Amino acid sequence: MLSTLLSLLSPMQRYRRILSFSITTGSVHALAISIDGAILAAGGTHGIQLWNIETRKEISIMTHLESCGIISSAIWIKTKYALGETLCYGTALGYVVFVRSSPVEKQKYYQEICAQRLGAGLKVTCFAWDPSSSESSHIAVGTRDHAVQVLSLSSSSQLQSVFAGRLDNTVPKALCFADHSLYIFGLYDGKVIKLSIKDGTIMSENRCRSVIGSAAVYLKKGVFVIDNATDGFMLYHLNGADPIRTFVTDPLRIPVPKQVAFGEGSKVMIGGGSNRSVFVFDRRTGRPLATLQHTRGALVQTIGVRDIGGRCTIACASPAVGQKRAVVSVWAHQYDSQKAQPADTECRRPAGSFFTYFAHIVIGLLCILVGSRLHTIVCIVVIIKYANTNYLLGRVGGAGHEL
Repeated sequence: MLSTLLSLLSPMQRYRRILSFSITTGSVHALAISIDGAILAAGGTHGIQLWNIETRKEISIMTHLESCGIISSAIWIKTKYALGETLCYGTALGYVVFVRSSPVEKQKYYQEICAQRLGAGLKVTCFAWDPSSSESSHIAVGTRDHAVQVLSLSSSSQLQSVFAGRLDNTVPKALCFADHSLYIFGLYDGKVIKLSIKDGTIMSENRCRSVIGSAAVYLKKGVFVIDNATDGFMLYHLNGADPIRTFVTDPLRIPVPKQVAFGEGSKVMIGGGSNRSVFVFDRRTGRPLATLQHTRGALVQTIGVRDIGGRCTIACASPAVGQKRAVVSVWAHQYDSQKAQPADTECRRPAGSFFTYFAHIVIGLLCILVGSRLHTIVCIVVIIKYANTNYLLGRVGGAGHEL
């Protein structure tokens, strides 16, 4: 009886799983959710696949290249001259490919509009998109041979070079546009380089206290978070060399890079980890907020996050072992109901919350009727929890010092 009551008193899940599917073969190395939050792109050894998150149906994609290598990175961009969004993905053979939804039947299938092999044809390690570029879309690309390029996709789907540079000993692992400059995060040396894309001069350079398995930037606050490839994530100022905060996870036996991102209006930090888990931390306090349990697998290495309309969507995947299929899971959390779209109202509270707490109150009232002192205490806890949860669901943000 007591164990049943305690199980009912377990805290509500912050995120709920909304989608799970298997990839045909191989591992997933890149996940990207479209800017409108509707489509998930999953790339890896199997190539590229698109899924409609709402209908849970796969979307057809047509490309001209038979094999351009394993998909290593992906990003969605939006241009002023196209109605739909454009997916850009890179491969281990140095190809950069752009696909867009068919203008005849929107979202029925995607087709390739541009493809080009860069430099020596080495692995594309990262992308960044500059939404402020006016005439054409600017995309920064990092490759395994220490090179960084800024490309422009014109209205006629032609790819042109805006800037190209080579770093001495730094392999770019993450990129971020800032005004007329580009932040470059080095994989092995832990360097953070601010580079002018006008003349290629280095404007500033710092070094983190660890390797950079992955990085995400929050420009408004001037901070970034990195995966240290061992036991957690670290938050830094863009112009500082010492970490502000450390988010600790279970240590890995072998250093492995894991992807990180900001979410929920950049108030939380999200990253992959061991024990098939995705971790969600409060950015300002470092407090763990949620641990999302993925399917069987030792490590969650790949994630994709999209924040829109007060709703944060997280996709994750684990490496496939042997002949097993890779599984992709998608979670969602409506953290701000005031920004929710009409179609998202069902996500404002986790599924089953009303019935769960109705059961809490019924059990609590039965406990009072029984008359036991222990039962009465449990009843009071249940009612307090119900009231407090309703308060939290109606509140956005929380107390804590701002960073």
